[in-house]
Amino acid sequence: MVAVFLAGIAAGTINTVVGSGTLITFPTLIAIGIPPVTANVSNTLGLVPGSLSGAIGYRRELAGQRARLLRLGVASVLGGTTGAVLLLVLPAAAFGAIVPVLIALGCILVVAQPAISRRVAARAEARGQSRPEHGAVWVWVLVYLAGVYGGYFGAAQGVLLMAILGVGLTETMQRNNATKNVLALLVNLVAAVVFVFVAHIDWAVAGLIALGAVIGGQLGATVGRRLPAWALRAFIVVVGVAALTQFALAH
Repeated sequence: MVAVFLAGIAAGTINTVVGSGTLITFPTLIAIGIPPVTANVSNTLGLVPGSLSGAIGYRRELAGQRARLLRLGVASVLGGTTGAVLLLVLPAAAFGAIVPVLIALGCILVVAQPAISRRVAARAEARGQSRPEHGAVWVWVLVYLAGVYGGYFGAAQGVLLMAILGVGLTETMQRNNATKNVLALLVNLVAAVVFVFVAHIDWAVAGLIALGAVIGGQLGATVGRRLPAWALRAFIVVVGVAALTQFALAH
């Protein structure tokens, strides 16, 4: 119980700063003997309150983003629902090959984001255009696909979302992080709703993770909001590399 609670705190903190808290809670649940699918769905449900806590902690950075959140939130809800259904009908190995590729791509995009953003902005300016305030159509599509992945498993979902938002939106890292927290919350929430009705949940485990994640969400918001852009970008990459390493060892 103590291990699960502490893992929830750590996951809530990391999820708020960047995402990938599942890399802590999921292995912890497996280590104490929870079956993989039960661990995955219980973890998803338990992290929802932590995601809400983190989003509240970033409320200042969310100011003025209501229309954007409504638009991209639809993509996350649809993607999260799709991913949750896929988890229940597909074998776990189905995404085994693509997950490391997605995480690696996310890390590369986060590092290259400033240069890519400048190039995209310059090309749009040369054409006499400006990037849509809430992102082009491809941003919506990629947010949907990130939601599919998040609903299916979720580890490093934040890395992917930060890469997408960083390239597709003209915003600061901190405001993108605030948007990411809300989108990840929606993915986890809709997936959790699906799991409540059709999957077996270990409610004691989910409750312990939830309690820890709420505390971690506030800790993560306090730390994350004070990080400069370069430090936040570096932290995202470190978490992404850790995710890649864990997947490599697991497979």
